[in-house]
Amino acid sequence: MQNRQFIVSHAPFWHNGSKISSRSYNTVIAAIPALLLGFFHYGSPVVGVLALSISSAMIWELIMNLITRRPLTIGDGNAALTGTVFAMLLPATSPWWLVITGTFFAVVIGKQIFGGIGSNAFNPVVVAVAILMVSWKDFFDFNEALLNYDFEFIAAYPLAELKHFGTSAITSFDTVDLLMGKQTGGMGATFGLGIIIGGIYLIIRGIIRWEIPVSFLAGVFITALLFNISDPLKYANPVFHICTGYTLIGAFFLATEDSSSPVNFVPMLACGAFAGVMTVLIRNIGIYVDGVIYSILIMNLICPIIDKIRPKALGKVV
Repeated sequence: MQNRQFIVSHAPFWHNGSKISSRSYNTVIAAIPALLLGFFHYGSPVVGVLALSISSAMIWELIMNLITRRPLTIGDGNAALTGTVFAMLLPATSPWWLVITGTFFAVVIGKQIFGGIGSNAFNPVVVAVAILMVSWKDFFDFNEALLNYDFEFIAAYPLAELKHFGTSAITSFDTVDLLMGKQTGGMGATFGLGIIIGGIYLIIRGIIRWEIPVSFLAGVFITALLFNISDPLKYANPVFHICTGYTLIGAFFLATEDSSSPVNFVPMLACGAFAGVMTVLIRNIGIYVDGVIYSILIMNLICPIIDKIRPKALGKVV
């Protein structure tokens, strides 16, 4: 009998026929509504930051492909997607060197050193933004970064106002205005309604699963509600937390990244909820204004362990 060697790879084994390029470009399409409002608010600087972010991410990927002698992968759209989502989290006034440095951290440090797409343990964009926040935190103080913009229709950075002055400073924030992007922040992260529309599009197209976004937002809502009940004068209501900062873009575009998120039903719910809880804990009792980036990093760290959770098989051993 002829000896045969069977090679078994890590789950998931099922292939649904989708391509990396299709997933990447559909996600970019889902980001367009939020970016369009960013362009409406901040003008041509949005185009400059977005173009530089996408092009530099693709160049970093090409360089790493050549250095490591791997097949060229810039055509699959993943690097372009990384650049797009990364740009959405930045202020429109970001200097060129910050954008290029950030895409280096995302593509080279966050993805390529782990072996490329599918091998990264952490969301590359989240890795990049976390490093930039620690290194140059002033660029993520959106009130200061966007100081030169004189808007009558955009309010100050809500989470910073809450952190510094408490709930008395956020009574003027209207939920509808927040959802419509009337707040300072990342140039593609403030239009909550646009992000929700993009997220629903991704769910309908099967690009992402609903479990992580829903459980993430539920974790934020329940935790913020408990804090608000304990001290309404100090802690904001849960709707405010959902509509501000990186919450919505984190739920639909960051926590759902394929390589760094769970693949099983119960682990997806657990990881999403855990990240939501951590987001509010960091915001309310931590030193950072917004906890989404660091909560997703922690979620990525524990995902391999939580993903081992399996429901018990039905029936019994005979």
